[in-house]
Amino acid sequence: MRKTKDFNPTNCAVTYCLNIIGGKWKPVIIHLIRNQTNRYSLMMKAIPEISKQTLTNQLREMETDGIIERIIFAEVPPRVEYKMTSHGMTLLPIIDAMKIWGRKNMAGNMSSDKLDTR
Repeated sequence: MRKTKDFNPTNCAVTYCLNIIGGKWKPVIIHLIRNQTNRYSLMMKAIPEISKQTLTNQLREMETDGIIERIIFAEVPPRVEYKMTSHGMTLLPIIDAMKIWGRKNMAGNMSSDKLDTR
């Protein structure tokens, strides 16, 4: 269960948004799913620092919040993919703004050859 799900003492829109996409991994997961890294195993490879349990919890929370959709393919072995919902797509400008801000501000902290251009 998410710790901050209902925490919004001042009915603040920013707090509400952070309750949905806040944390260390959700923006990264959203970015990956958006770029077609949409299977659990691919996400685990793309984010080696995340634990299996954390990835599972984050995906479940975003599914519960209507940000992503879990699609199960009736194959042997079963295949599961995630995709952004139309509601989740409304978060992409926020993720884009975070990426632009990060690139701009990383430049002062890293040499240009080390910048990630994703």
